Amino acid sequence: MDYTPKQIVEELDKYIVGQDKAKKAVAIALRNRYRRSKLSRQMQEEITPKNIIMKGPTGVGKTEIARRLAKLVKAPFIKVEATKYTEVGYVGRDVESMVRDLVEASFRLVKDEKVNEVTEKVKPMVDKRLFDLIYPLKKSSVDGVDVNGEEFKNHIMKNLTENKYDDEFIELEVKEAPKSFDMMPGGGGLEINIGDIMGGIFPPRKKRRKLTIREAREILNQEECDKVIDLDATKSEAIRRAEQEGIIFIDEIDKIAGTGARSSGPEVSREGVQRDILPIVEGCTVNTKYGIIKTDYILFIAAGAFHVSKVEDLIPELQGRFPIRVELDNLTADDFYKILTEPKNAVTLQYKELLKVDNINLIFKEDALRELANYAQTENETSENLGARRLHTVLELLLEDISYNAGGEHSMIDVVIDKKYVENAYQNFNKEHDLRKYVL
Repeated sequence: MDYTPKQIVEELDKYIVGQDKAKKAVAIALRNRYRRSKLSRQMQEEITPKNIIMKGPTGVGKTEIARRLAKLVKAPFIKVEATKYTEVGYVGRDVESMVRDLVEASFRLVKDEKVNEVTEKVKPMVDKRLFDLIYPLKKSSVDGVDVNGEEFKNHIMKNLTENKYDDEFIELEVKEAPKSFDMMPGGGGLEINIGDIMGGIFPPRKKRRKLTIREAREILNQEECDKVIDLDATKSEAIRRAEQEGIIFIDEIDKIAGTGARSSGPEVSREGVQRDILPIVEGCTVNTKYGIIKTDYILFIAAGAFHVSKVEDLIPELQGRFPIRVELDNLTADDFYKILTEPKNAVTLQYKELLKVDNINLIFKEDALRELANYAQTENETSENLGARRLHTVLELLLEDISYNAGGEHSMIDVVIDKKYVENAYQNFNKEHDLRKYVL
């Protein structure tokens, strides 16, 4: 999709409140990818992404911006924590595994698209296989009907295609997933599939499972799709997309930044991880089970709170590979109110839908939402700043009694949450103690 930067920001606004500078930066980075794709191959090779580093407290939207950005353009995307990696020579995940994870995500994305393309094509084959499984069962369960006649067979097939048998059980022979093992010590991510190695010598093992028709349809659909999908082309497209459109979001990058003394101890390990990340961000080639990928054109977005360290504490070479720096703002009471009311996935809507299951219709008044926003801001200022995650805390406490007592054994009940209800819920508790129990 060739979204303009303004259109990208408009889409992000549907889910993320505020943080206009960060949205603008990622929108431009994404548009530049589209612009680059329209240039000559020679010019494309000269233009690399301008990586972004986001600085801001937890819960203000850093991860969500990157995740929504990837969903917007259906680009391969992974989120990794910098603290999970160790430098070369230590046991643990090596930094190249983030690229392998991106290719894996890209492969799943491309394969899902190809499955969707051929699902209608393979549907008759899937229905035929399901018919062969369910017909003998139906044949033996009726009397006084010509079970071998076309009319009865057509009746069974009609019900099958209309999903009327979806909850009935059948037995199906299912291929066992081939085992794989990691070639890299400590889970480096370069997996070898034993089934791929031995597939030409031994047939795949199968086992009988009792499944519903709905579950069996999904398995058979996957098997039939695999027969018509060109796996080599899928792998090639996955590599291409990961190279040209992939986004790697490196969270907690501040945790591997030094604090001024890099001579010994954990500082050496932190700097080592940075130096291992550097060639990935600069551009190198990485072996994956789907093929070799160049990292030159992957967009890297790094983020961290930088409470203790500063961006300048990263090694200079790594800083230089993140030329765009964006500082995200702390959330205000007005921001919290907007978060409660504006996004498509607002937490108030989530709670309303959850409690509707038990026939409770939550009605939030505006004055109640304003009060909740004020509580969230106050708690963030007087204790740990959790950003928008604080709203989960205050709402969980507010609705604790309602959630506990709701059982669904009654008709729909309206429960109005107004300012007085909020004040009553909070007036008799020790904030520091009671709110903290919801924070993990």
